[in-house]
Amino acid sequence: MVAAHRYSSSRYWSPQGRLLCCLALAAVVLTVYNPVIHNSFVNYDDEGYIVQNAHVRAGLTRDTVKWAFTTYDQSNWHPLTWLSHALDCEIFGLNPAGHHYTSVLLHAVNAVLLFLLLQSATGFRWRSLMVAALFALHPINVESVAWAAERKNVLSMMFFLLALYGYTWYAHRPGMRRYAVVTLAFALALMAKPQVVTFPILLLLWDCWPLRRIGAGPGEASAAAASKPSTGRLLLEKLPWLALAVASSLITMKAQRAGGTVKSLSLYSLPLRIETAVIGYVRYLGKAFWPANLVALYPHPTKLYPVWEVAASAALLLLITVGVVVFRKRRYLAVGWLWFLGSLVPMIGLVQVGAQAMADRYAYIPFIGLFLMVTWLAADLAACVRARRGLPPAWMIIPSAVCLTALGAVTYHQVTYWHDTESFWRRTIELTEDNYLAHDILGYYLTMQGRAEEGSAEFRNALAIRPEDPEANISLGPYEEAHGNLAAAIEHYQQVALYSANPALRTTAYFDLGHAYRRMGDLPRAKQYFEWTLQMAPNEATAMVGLGLIAEANGDFAEAVREYSRAQAAKPDDIVCSLLMVDALQHAGRTGEAQAILDRGRTSPNFAEAQKIAAMLLAGK
Repeated sequence: MVAAHRYSSSRYWSPQGRLLCCLALAAVVLTVYNPVIHNSFVNYDDEGYIVQNAHVRAGLTRDTVKWAFTTYDQSNWHPLTWLSHALDCEIFGLNPAGHHYTSVLLHAVNAVLLFLLLQSATGFRWRSLMVAALFALHPINVESVAWAAERKNVLSMMFFLLALYGYTWYAHRPGMRRYAVVTLAFALALMAKPQVVTFPILLLLWDCWPLRRIGAGPGEASAAAASKPSTGRLLLEKLPWLALAVASSLITMKAQRAGGTVKSLSLYSLPLRIETAVIGYVRYLGKAFWPANLVALYPHPTKLYPVWEVAASAALLLLITVGVVVFRKRRYLAVGWLWFLGSLVPMIGLVQVGAQAMADRYAYIPFIGLFLMVTWLAADLAACVRARRGLPPAWMIIPSAVCLTALGAVTYHQVTYWHDTESFWRRTIELTEDNYLAHDILGYYLTMQGRAEEGSAEFRNALAIRPEDPEANISLGPYEEAHGNLAAAIEHYQQVALYSANPALRTTAYFDLGHAYRRMGDLPRAKQYFEWTLQMAPNEATAMVGLGLIAEANGDFAEAVREYSRAQAAKPDDIVCSLLMVDALQHAGRTGEAQAILDRGRTSPNFAEAQKIAAMLLAGK
């Protein structure tokens, strides 16, 4: 009966009808996401990915292409994403409207591809259209679309859907050419964002339903069932794709470890990670059915959850799992549920990357499973009600339209959340609890805007939530120094040096401690911290300059010259270092060399400013 319904529903599905549905989906996406044209870039990865990235801003040059395939910048290897951003810069420059609208267009393409894929694989037209519409309009996806730096999500999804479409094509008539198409699309998806590493596992679910390559369907003839590929063959054909997924995962872990984004068990213990994962699944479910208070950053807890919350979450997940097993004849329930659970595994936090407990962008692929479950179940229940009550076939149109309209209205409003940096972070703070990370980033933004007092207030708010917060401490130190509170600055720097797991932050803290102790006149301790800085970062020219200043203060001008020479070798264009070298050479009696360096320095347009800075450093300021 199901098979008959499937094919009867698609028999009259004309190309013109499909085209109209595709155009409608695209039009709805473009309308609902139109406010992005008024949004700017935000200081949440947009700077590193676009605004301040010299390679990306250069456009699609040969050097940019080479860099894209070899860099681990932003703790990732995703060359297609870099090339996509570079192409936008080639076309739009740094006009954010163009960058944002490219992502909107990709989201529209993804909605259309999802509709065509489901209609092709299942034969159900309206159900497929409803799933695609839910995907297109659900507010959880705004983060993936309206955030310029998250281009990787929509781009990767496009190739993921093409790979799944290709697999559906391959499953109907297996062949090497079709297999190669799937492999290429999957590889491109991985090169945009490695979130799709679960693709080989999801294919097994796709084999179960809707392709029904696994097991016998209801009313299926024994001969048809016998012609299906064996389980061994189905597993074997996935092995090359699994190898690609493993290779991508290894590269990703290497990139993330190089960037210091993988968090240690000492920071987030294994029991805490498991609890966060269990509760995270339930919170994602909650946002699927009630998408309120959506923000860009949900901070990871540092303490274990209450036992009742973990138990209740685990019980709910178990209850749903038992339900899909009991009603396993409706395969779409088990497939949709396992799709949701399985595709979230890489992002659920068992391997913790970053400081978030969950993220809206992580739901971009997993929620397709939930949309499938809900849509197909609602349609089957509606068919039963219609048969019993004698309702017209189109009676579900009104509740479906109401649901989609509500989602579209929330999405339209949610797009404005990404309008500008300050309102973006203030709303994040307003809608979350104990979000010290949001206070940190807002504080940094305000400080960079010349609003140091407001910025320091945000850093203090962060420390009130988490006293050992390294970002707030490393940022408050300079503020205290600028106000002459050297003891308070040193206390902040020491917090970072002692407790931060980030090597770059610890290196900065060591240098700042050396600088602060030098200003206090504690030269032995200052020298020790500058030396520790160079142990962490051997080419850190500023630490070499610090050692040179200490040598000058001790009257060892020969040592000062050696340190300044090392600094110049590490940073040849530093005019301040050159002027410090001039001072050391003059005191060492090497006036000829000093004059030659001074004459070369006078040609710099920044000479006057460099003189002021050099004088302040020599004065211990």
